[in-house]
Amino acid sequence: MKRLIGILIPLIVIGSLVAWRVVVKKREGAALVAQRTARASAPVKVSVATAELRDIETTFEATGSLEAPLNVNIASKIVGQIQYLQVQQGDRISKGQVLVRIDPTEVEAEVRQAQATLADAQYKLAQAQIIEAPTNVNIRTQIRQQAAGVSSAQADYDQTRQNLAAQIASAQSSVTDAQGRVDNAAAAIGSAKAAIDSAKANLNDASIRLTRTLDLYKQGFTAAQDVDDAKAAELVQEAAVEVAQKQLAAATAQRDSALAQRNAAEQQVSIVRTAGDANVEDARQKLLQAKASLEYARANVAQTPAYTQSLAALRAEVAAAKGSLDAAISRRKDTVLTSPLDGYVTGRMMDPGAVAQAGQAILSVEFFKQVWVSVAVPDTVSAKIHMGTDVGVKFDALPDRPFTASVVQVNRAADPQARQFTVRAIMSNTEGLFKPGMFAHVSIVIDKLAGAVAVPREAVKTDDAGDYVTVVDDANKASRRQVTTGVSDAAYIGITEGLRPGERVVTLAGVPVKDGTVVNAGAAGAGSDKAGGQYGSPGGATKSGS
Repeated sequence: MKRLIGILIPLIVIGSLVAWRVVVKKREGAALVAQRTARASAPVKVSVATAELRDIETTFEATGSLEAPLNVNIASKIVGQIQYLQVQQGDRISKGQVLVRIDPTEVEAEVRQAQATLADAQYKLAQAQIIEAPTNVNIRTQIRQQAAGVSSAQADYDQTRQNLAAQIASAQSSVTDAQGRVDNAAAAIGSAKAAIDSAKANLNDASIRLTRTLDLYKQGFTAAQDVDDAKAAELVQEAAVEVAQKQLAAATAQRDSALAQRNAAEQQVSIVRTAGDANVEDARQKLLQAKASLEYARANVAQTPAYTQSLAALRAEVAAAKGSLDAAISRRKDTVLTSPLDGYVTGRMMDPGAVAQAGQAILSVEFFKQVWVSVAVPDTVSAKIHMGTDVGVKFDALPDRPFTASVVQVNRAADPQARQFTVRAIMSNTEGLFKPGMFAHVSIVIDKLAGAVAVPREAVKTDDAGDYVTVVDDANKASRRQVTTGVSDAAYIGITEGLRPGERVVTLAGVPVKDGTVVNAGAAGAGSDKAGGQYGSPGGATKSGS
């Protein structure tokens, strides 16, 4: 009996506990049902934002890298040992500066050999022109000689005529001069005769005066002194007559001499003219003979095709030798390597004493006064970037200094692997702050819309039907509305159709909001300052999902 009681008591306790647990579960289930019912009938709590007019810019952001616009590898065109190489990595260089010198010994030998080859070819050509086809060469020589003879005879003929004219003019000048002296002597004779006549008249007056004075003296009417004076006057006039007669004789002698000189000059003119005409005729005959000889020499000209071809071949050899010499001289210039730009040495691949191979880089130099910002963009962005588009640039090393670059290149072909298009923007580097290889944070405005109806990006949802927003009316009743989106930025997206400024839209909700649901509308959510969905990765722009 005691054993039965020991078994029943535990069973009774266990049954009581099970019954109690069942009752508790029923009570909890009823409470949950009551809670669900209360929740279903309560308004949904949501965050809303008001559609407003604002300017929206779509910005593409990415990480780019700096490149040098000019990056040149300095390489030798010839094989040779490096004799001179002083610059190191980081050294500044200027355009035209000598950077490398290659041993020119072999090239100098090539130049001398090419010079010798050219001299030999020129000698052969000269020999061919002199030795080959002697007849033709002699005829050509004769032609040149006869042509020279014609020129000389023509010159002699012209000179003889000129000399004759000069001699005649000189002789005629002597005739004119003698005639002048004759005319002067004739004038002197006339003057002397007039002087004789005047002196004789004066002598006659003096004789008459003396006779009268003697008569008066004999009659006692005058003094003896008057007689003496009259005699003296007569003597003076006699002396004057003698002087005048001597002058006449002298003038006559001068006239005779001048006449003789004039006759001699006239005879000289005749002699000069006669001799000159003979000389001119002789020169003319010589000219005619020289012209005849030239015509004869020309009539004997004969050239053979073989001679012409031989000379052409030799001239070709000379031209080829000149070309080889020019090439050797050019290779000699290639032993001195200069900088093609102003910039810096960015790489040194060899040292003095090393043997440079043709085309093998020795130095690398880059232009640093300007740098390129290179960035890869998707095709949707590439289509909106043009030459001159401004690009914002920031660097981690210079966080507080924003820079602006300008697009100078837009590659129209995409990279076959990444399917991205390369855009390059140029920026000044006068301060030397930038170095090729640096990373840059690039920002490009690719779209801009002024006065657009805008809502926070998180307010726009997307499903199979397209983009939509949940609009809350004045009674706090929510309704779904399809919209057409446009330009967007980091925080806002423009609505081109389906929404008016001032309407409220749901930005955040704890549970999905269905049409007709009454909501408890709170303030706008904090999602407006998020950067999600902004261009900045190869994926392009994105919108929040439903």
